[in-house]
Amino acid sequence: MLRLHDTALGEVVDIEPAQPGRFSMYVCGLTVYDVPHIGHGRAALVYDLLRRYLEWTGVDVHHVSNVTDIDDNIIQRAEREGRSSTEVAEQYERAWWDAVDRLGVLRPHDIPHATEYVERMVELIGQLFERGYAYQAPDGVYFATEALDGYGLLAGQPLESLRAGARVESDESKRSPTDFALWKLSKPGEPWWESPWGKGRPGWHTECVVMSLDLLGDGFDLHAGGLDLKFPHHENERAQAVALGKKFTRHWMHHAFVEVAGEKMSKSLGNFTSLTDLLARTDARAYRLLVLQSHYRSPMEVTVSTVDQAVRGLTGLDTFALRFRDAFDDADAAALASRADAEELARFRQRMDDDLDTPPVTGQLFDLIRRGNAAADTGGGEDAERIAATVATVAGALGLAPYLTGDVPADVVAACARIDEARAQRDFATADAIRAELSAGGWIVENSPTGTRVRQAPTP
Repeated sequence: MLRLHDTALGEVVDIEPAQPGRFSMYVCGLTVYDVPHIGHGRAALVYDLLRRYLEWTGVDVHHVSNVTDIDDNIIQRAEREGRSSTEVAEQYERAWWDAVDRLGVLRPHDIPHATEYVERMVELIGQLFERGYAYQAPDGVYFATEALDGYGLLAGQPLESLRAGARVESDESKRSPTDFALWKLSKPGEPWWESPWGKGRPGWHTECVVMSLDLLGDGFDLHAGGLDLKFPHHENERAQAVALGKKFTRHWMHHAFVEVAGEKMSKSLGNFTSLTDLLARTDARAYRLLVLQSHYRSPMEVTVSTVDQAVRGLTGLDTFALRFRDAFDDADAAALASRADAEELARFRQRMDDDLDTPPVTGQLFDLIRRGNAAADTGGGEDAERIAATVATVAGALGLAPYLTGDVPADVVAACARIDEARAQRDFATADAIRAELSAGGWIVENSPTGTRVRQAPTP
């Protein structure tokens, strides 16, 4: 049975889905006002790993992740650049999905946008008024945290401690410093929607409550995101749902931050300034391997050195896959697993079921590669083939696809050559345009020390 660390309970617990054989998960998505950073990439990969593993075990997963397409940051950027909020949101949402696709992440089954749910958010706020949890202030509508018993569960602190440590707002619109906005009245020139409390837009904390309950229903299995969302964002979501008498989610899961050796991310330092930058400069699979080599609840270091080490590890996987190509070309996952080492697969499942303990799993994977090569070198064909089937099965469950050369159409090869030529001439606009054409055609485009290479994008 899968066990995960439940933030609300503060311990690793058995995860028993509300419906046997099915699993519903809501992952807080991106606010699209800039290119994604490497922390966003870790989030996408952690929950892609969880989804892939559950599906590998035969569970039917319903994965929902939202896009926040109206927000103060979006509005401010639009004002600075003389554009509409919609234009800004659409530009950076495209950048996000381009990065997700290049990482080999499966897209969520549902991708709700905040602007599609404003009417329902207004209804929810109205219900909070009726129950005595909301009040109107000069600048909008707020949730009264003192009216809710148990506020602060995810923060691990009682309301009194949160209130004492909260920053006091200068406008004095709120009754308590821990109260949060449900509806923000619009300022001149800002986007707005109609509501009983005046023209404005919903507060960020209200969006996910409405979208998750609409698409997954009350009592869905898992709500997830980064540690930075635990409080106040997720606590404020939980507060609204509880105030309405909802169970909301059965479990809470949060992953840790990304670190860069204590250095500010900067091109001048040779660090990765964004996820987009990282993917433009290295094999996208290297980031997945880095995520796998760090437990999701531990800080993860991303530097040029750690990425280079991951790339070298991938070389070993790719070489092994070419040596045993029949195993890695087998599209029948069940048949492949039946040829694998049962004890090794049981060990893999035991580690994954133990709070997604991926660091020893990656050690197991590369140990199997070493043993498989050794068996093949000494004439142990049967052992080598069994180990190859095991490696292919585990790598597939982790979404860690090897790069297999060959079977690339001549026109695609030529396009890769044009990308390399454009980059050599520092004509990055042309290189990016060609890359976009290949991506639209179903190819994952990656940089490597030997030039641009491609592989088929995985089928969702």
